[in-house]
Amino acid sequence: MKKLMYPFLLVLISAVLAACGADDESKKADKKEEAKTAETDQQDQQKQMEEMQKKMDKQKLDENKTVAIVNDQKILGREYNSVLTSSQMMYQQMGQDPTSKDAAEEIKKQTLDSLVGQTLLLQEADKKGYKASDEEIKKKLEETKGQFKDDKEFETAMKQAGLNPDSLETEISNNIKYTKYIEGEIKPEKVTDAEIQKFYEEYASQGGAEGQEPPKLEEVKPQIKQNLEQQKQQEMLVKHVEELKKNAKIDIKV
Repeated sequence: MKKLMYPFLLVLISAVLAACGADDESKKADKKEEAKTAETDQQDQQKQMEEMQKKMDKQKLDENKTVAIVNDQKILGREYNSVLTSSQMMYQQMGQDPTSKDAAEEIKKQTLDSLVGQTLLLQEADKKGYKASDEEIKKKLEETKGQFKDDKEFETAMKQAGLNPDSLETEISNNIKYTKYIEGEIKPEKVTDAEIQKFYEEYASQGGAEGQEPPKLEEVKPQIKQNLEQQKQQEMLVKHVEELKKNAKIDIKV
């Protein structure tokens, strides 16, 4: 921000000191300098983004490299890269550098854990007979495309996520099977009114400490219930994956 403001202030000072008859010329110079500064800043930001992308790309693996083997099923570099890209984007959205040493190590661990867990769950989904129909895949694909204004934007988003049309369909199919499996097999205990009340009190207390008036319990009760249900399901899912790992043959190659 200082790089932007300093030359702009110099232009303003020059304009003030200029003769009244030259006021228009000063304004023109001011606008030109401001536009030039904005353009320079935009170029700097673009350059930083390109440099960051190069650093993130270096963390990717060869698409055909075997990253891990889970119960004789290979996980390839293209699958690793897809999950890696999502993790990198999440770190950036949180204002963190995904290419720092600590972040890179954590992202690699998270990516491998995620891939192994997903593979185990999908293997179980196949054993249980959960499937994704062509109609379901087509519908979900259309819903996904509908989130973008045109095909070009959609294709750009796919490229950024490390996907192509075939791999996207595979991801959608797996996601449908995964969702069916979770809904059918991972059933947490019901959320009690006592748990909702406790969550609300903690939430209200935090809001009060920040000087905010919390909404009434009845207004947020459905959201709290949904949040707690998801939390319980996630906890059960983590335990379920850990149990599957005990009887699985997992060989990490990277």
